[in-house]
Amino acid sequence: MEIIKRELIDFNEREFPDEICFKPIGIAHTQFKTLKGIPIQSSMSNTKGIIEIFPQYQAGLKDLSDFSHIYCLYYFDMVRLPVPLQSKPFLDTESRGVFASRTPFRPNPLGLSILKILDIKENEIHVDNVDILNNTPILDLKPYIPQFDVIKTDKIGWLKGKILRKVS
Repeated sequence: MEIIKRELIDFNEREFPDEICFKPIGIAHTQFKTLKGIPIQSSMSNTKGIIEIFPQYQAGLKDLSDFSHIYCLYYFDMVRLPVPLQSKPFLDTESRGVFASRTPFRPNPLGLSILKILDIKENEIHVDNVDILNNTPILDLKPYIPQFDVIKTDKIGWLKGKILRKVS
């Protein structure tokens, strides 16, 4: 079915949700059993792992092997809510706003990694560049498309000159 022909809620009946709930589609299998030593971003990792997709979602992996990388969205399930809206980030000595940092301690503790696809075997995606704690719930996958996703910029805020350390 074409995307514009899918059934949607009528715009006149649209209501802003009080709560949004997600169900995991899979689980990450990685060597990281504790928070210490996890690369601070996927681009700084050369660690391999497996993203296991639950059987009921396996059909959604069709054609994914034709891509080199995926966006992997996941839930930081170990974060206790509520979290402070300002804190000292890993790469700084000064307190920063949560939305100006990549901390997992967020009002909605969602993670995002770009992972290189090495192989797909049935419901397992073998990946590289892992920066995800073992047994983390996976919420969604999207193909990485450089023509859409690469934006050149020279403005990186308080991080300018601070991206040196690669692990926590």
